[in-house]
Amino acid sequence: MREYNVAVVGATGVVGTEMISTLERRNFPVKELILLASERSLGRELTFRGKDYPVRVLSEDSFKDVEIGLFSAGGNISRRFAPVAAKDGCVVIDNTSAFRMEPDIPLVVPEVNPEDIGAYGTRRIIANPNCSTIQMVVALKPIHDAVGIKRIVVSTYQAVSGTGKDAIEELTGQTRALLSLKELEIKVYPHRIAFNCLPHIDVFLDNGYTKEEMKMVDETRKILKTPSMAVTATTVRVPVFYGHSESVNIETERKITPDEVREILSSAPGVTVIDNPDLSEYPLASDAAGKDDTFVGRIREDESIPNGINMWIVADNIRKGAALNAVQIAEILIDKHLD
Repeated sequence: MREYNVAVVGATGVVGTEMISTLERRNFPVKELILLASERSLGRELTFRGKDYPVRVLSEDSFKDVEIGLFSAGGNISRRFAPVAAKDGCVVIDNTSAFRMEPDIPLVVPEVNPEDIGAYGTRRIIANPNCSTIQMVVALKPIHDAVGIKRIVVSTYQAVSGTGKDAIEELTGQTRALLSLKELEIKVYPHRIAFNCLPHIDVFLDNGYTKEEMKMVDETRKILKTPSMAVTATTVRVPVFYGHSESVNIETERKITPDEVREILSSAPGVTVIDNPDLSEYPLASDAAGKDDTFVGRIREDESIPNGINMWIVADNIRKGAALNAVQIAEILIDKHLD
């Protein structure tokens, strides 16, 4: 099998380190691994397949001979360096929101729309969707294919790891402070996150939604190729380290029963159904953490409308919501599209 030179941009971040471990875990054919980050990380080393690799400072000269670039260092970095990498012949798989809604850049979840990867050549950039969008569409696409979805109402319960290392440390520190009756620090979020829920992820927009909420709306429509689908979202940050949870209500074009939904999802790629309320069995963020699949449970009929289904969707936001999805895209890219 041919091997590829792979760069990880933002290598020392939460998602970057998970990208490295995912490349190793899935035995991706890496010839040379280039780890890139800011000057703050200069001098650090990260281990890949038993070998220590130095972290280099990201620059416009970083992508010579790099064939695949996994980017997760923030939107501004991607906007600046992804076109530079693409110009040097690299195919960029970008984990930020920088390019997701650009019409000539594919936005891909491999279980949902792998065929869109073939359109990478226009700008040599493929966008990784928002973590909450990924797990939702993985679960909804098979249902949409079966009976059509008219409307989606989603409320998310998102782990602090989605914000990064500083947020993980803040939740840890605030929890210790509160339990020991000490003064706590509030830096990352506008309010205390420990023992709290914040209905505020990203900035507020003129329509009253947050940017995170509108990402879910716009990205879902693009991925499912349904520009007029009715989608509304409320996104909430909760004091959980890893694993996003979502309460999802759908209205379908044709009637479908909860048993039919369970049957469809039981054979869907990347989905595990856990749905036995009598035994208190349903997806939990703590169980999804460290797993690759998207977990679905609490599947039941919405009795307030003729064709409604409720469900609970959980996934590891750093794995399937970010690093794993990016590496899966890269796997399809080299299997079907790169020489």
